[in-house]
Amino acid sequence: MVAHLAPYACLPERSRGRLHAEPGGERRGPRDVFQRDRDRIIHSIAFRRLRHKTQVFMAPDGDHYRVRLTHSLEVAQIGRTIARALGLNEDLTEALCLAHDIGHPPFGHAGEHALEEAMAQAGGFDHNAHCLRVLMLLESPYPRFPGLNLSWDMLEGLAKHNGPITDPTWAMAELDALYPLDLRSWPSLEAQVAAVADDIAYDNHDIDDGLRAGMLSLDQICAVPLVREGWDAVRARYPDVPEVRLMRELIRDQIGRMVNDVIETSRANITKAGVESVADVRACGRRLVGFSQALVEQERALSRFMYDNLYLHESQLAEAERARTIVASLFAAYQADPALMGAAWQGGTAEDEPQRSRHIGDYIAGMTDRYAERQYEVILGKLSTTD
Repeated sequence: MVAHLAPYACLPERSRGRLHAEPGGERRGPRDVFQRDRDRIIHSIAFRRLRHKTQVFMAPDGDHYRVRLTHSLEVAQIGRTIARALGLNEDLTEALCLAHDIGHPPFGHAGEHALEEAMAQAGGFDHNAHCLRVLMLLESPYPRFPGLNLSWDMLEGLAKHNGPITDPTWAMAELDALYPLDLRSWPSLEAQVAAVADDIAYDNHDIDDGLRAGMLSLDQICAVPLVREGWDAVRARYPDVPEVRLMRELIRDQIGRMVNDVIETSRANITKAGVESVADVRACGRRLVGFSQALVEQERALSRFMYDNLYLHESQLAEAERARTIVASLFAAYQADPALMGAAWQGGTAEDEPQRSRHIGDYIAGMTDRYAERQYEVILGKLSTTD
């Protein structure tokens, strides 16, 4: 694999290594450092919990709707495709894609907003920083060190996949002090690929889920120029096929269009920037992987449509309010009586702030949707539809 990688790709033998030295060095059998990072993510408890965490629909009843786990797998598939075309490290890209949502609390963005409010006096909550907090401190399957002890390259990519961080949250600042991640520089191209793969996945798969749920209609989404163009092309290819059979073809075409645009645009950006190493990428001063300007505008129009018609749909807002009630009420209950968290978590509860609130935030953030609902019912009773 290494022989055909571009000079600006992350190479496992040039990794900055791990915070804690491990017996036997970076390799174990045939696996290099980034392959081991990926495997540690896949085998982690935090990754398994993603199967019961909200993507769009909270605690969905249907088996066919996406959750954080299936979304992460789809992001990884898109990320590997782009990374391969650009000559980047597919293993690191995949690991970043699989791990990028591990810091999300239950109930998606509604749960995050509730946790932000509850922790306002303790520095707030940020899912990206919490992702690193989980992987560096909270999940500790190894006997000699805390966390999963992932490579610097992996942690740096997770921290900055959306760009440099000039004003880190308390959690990110603490982690950066533990293992400096050069927060003000741009991340690797692999991390940039993970970010755009995330955008492509949720832009398209959220449409798919919205159509399946009946919250979106074909007429509605065809008001978006990008979708209209795609639908017209699909209909022209299959004029005799019922519309219902063509919805997923529309989604596939749109993903392909976005992926191809990213590959073409990113190649041009990389060539124009003249980068010849990972160090050049980090010092470049701008994002190199992304959509063309034309597609940026079209994607923004699609995003606005999705917020207006799906994410802020009346039924979604009602579910979001329910989620906020659950998270805020649990936080208050644990503040009043840490024993409600169970012996393992009660024992780590500090008397002083902000440590007390941050510890409780760690506990709630790790919950799945259904576990949070069960805890609410056990502690506070069944949540009525009028609460």
